[in-house]
Amino acid sequence: MRGFFRKNALWLFALTIALLAFPPQWYPYSARLKLTAWFGASDYRPLPASTSPTMGEAEIFCPADVPNWRAAQTIDGVDIEESLPCVADNPYAVAAFVRGTNNVSPETLRSSGLTSDAVVKGRDLDGDGDPDEIHIRLEVAELNGSSPVSADPVTKYSIAPGISPGLWVFAPKFVGMAVENFESNEARYSLRLPSPAIRIEQGDRVFITLENTHYMPHTLHLHGADHGFVTESGQGNDGMPLTSELPVLPGEARTYELSPRHAGTMYYHCHVQPHVHVQMGLQGLFVIEENRPNNWVQTMNIGAGLVRAPSQAVRESYDHEYDLHYLDLDKELSERVQRYNDPRLITQSMHRDYDVTDSTVDYFTLNGRSFPYTFRESLLAAKEGEVVKLRVVNGGSKGISLHTHGHKFTVTDRDGVTLPEAAQSPQDVVWLSTAQRVDLELRFENDGLHSYGPGIWPLHDHQVSGVTTDGIGPGGNLSAIVYSDFMDESGWPKTRGVSFDQYFTAEYYRREVPVWENYAPGIFAEPGKDGALYWRVLLFALSLGVAAASLFMRLRRS
Repeated sequence: MRGFFRKNALWLFALTIALLAFPPQWYPYSARLKLTAWFGASDYRPLPASTSPTMGEAEIFCPADVPNWRAAQTIDGVDIEESLPCVADNPYAVAAFVRGTNNVSPETLRSSGLTSDAVVKGRDLDGDGDPDEIHIRLEVAELNGSSPVSADPVTKYSIAPGISPGLWVFAPKFVGMAVENFESNEARYSLRLPSPAIRIEQGDRVFITLENTHYMPHTLHLHGADHGFVTESGQGNDGMPLTSELPVLPGEARTYELSPRHAGTMYYHCHVQPHVHVQMGLQGLFVIEENRPNNWVQTMNIGAGLVRAPSQAVRESYDHEYDLHYLDLDKELSERVQRYNDPRLITQSMHRDYDVTDSTVDYFTLNGRSFPYTFRESLLAAKEGEVVKLRVVNGGSKGISLHTHGHKFTVTDRDGVTLPEAAQSPQDVVWLSTAQRVDLELRFENDGLHSYGPGIWPLHDHQVSGVTTDGIGPGGNLSAIVYSDFMDESGWPKTRGVSFDQYFTAEYYRREVPVWENYAPGIFAEPGKDGALYWRVLLFALSLGVAAASLFMRLRRS
């Protein structure tokens, strides 16, 4: 026995040191109780000191409105409403969408960034003062995709600080580059999620041409909108590859036709491999306005949000109109367009390797952004006494429990059909399943029922995951109803709670910042290293390594 210990002294000694260094915190709870009963409780050891987190500089909350896009103005005879939130649509594009890109001045067309055939408006067929022949052209764009010449995604579009998932969107036809300039890979302002809300008038003859500028096949399906199964020429018109027509291949185009008889809030989306293409962003609101004289509708609303040139029917009953497009995204799906440059590999990864039945939702957006960016451009802003119309679609794969603080709204329409007056009552939560639409009436009437009074009242999905971004909150589709008296000149709400600084950093959504650091610094900060534990672990690992090496050499010699 003495000879055995002498020959194996080194690895036995190292193993003994390893056992003595084994951190007590690693013992099972029952073993710790037994050791305490045998040897007594250990001395009190204070917790390690907190460390200060490293947090980058916060982004500017409200980008400067250098072009003065927010102001109410008249362009080419089109009255464009003021936009109170700090990020507004290009008013020249709004004017072009109302008059038609073929009917505006060269200066307006140039400032809109649109091609002359993006939205062509023709004859007044019924003599009521507005065009009834509408031709819309859409392209397909990829955001945050991979590039063979850059490690960064192109064309870059962020839904929140540091969050840039791969996306596909329908887009109107634009002149020039997809990025801001030659020195930037940031997407131009109008190339974004969601695909634009499209507006036409009841009874119009509408042609929508899909010019497939993407590397995959696509179609257009006009969900809920009155359209024939085939066009007058006999071409498939439902956008469903299994039953209607072959998809539009890359580099090809197809025109869809409709003359809708029923007004209401509808929806459009791609129907090729819809479990992937729809959830990548190929979807948008499709609104059919009631027929009225002199009804020049805003044919597209880029990014949804405030409709700055409402229809005649909306003006009759409401002070403002907002489009609200909710969408959720699976990070695992969106990242696939960022891994490869070969369309064959992307197609294989997305349409064969990806299993939607195992998917999880990571990002929740309202009008293409997540909190805090929703506070830049998706606030519902109005004055006391005003009445607002909301058109809401749930384009996500999960249901939404939409809730308003400080207000009760009335559901007036569901899936494009007006509800009986007896079925319309004030409520503060409405459920929207996937692809469902509701029209809501929101009254800024301080009567204790419709409104509790002026303020900044959150608007959000009451399912808790909906107000997170990749599991971190606050995030997701959180927005707010804001009275104009509670907004500053830049368009930012005059909040009275916590600072937004950390929410405007990428570090916060990378889980690198304690959630309450900005108003309870140090209390719930990052714990520092436990010095005693650190050295015990290090000694345990070294001793175990020495013991293993010594035993191995001993066995090898024998």
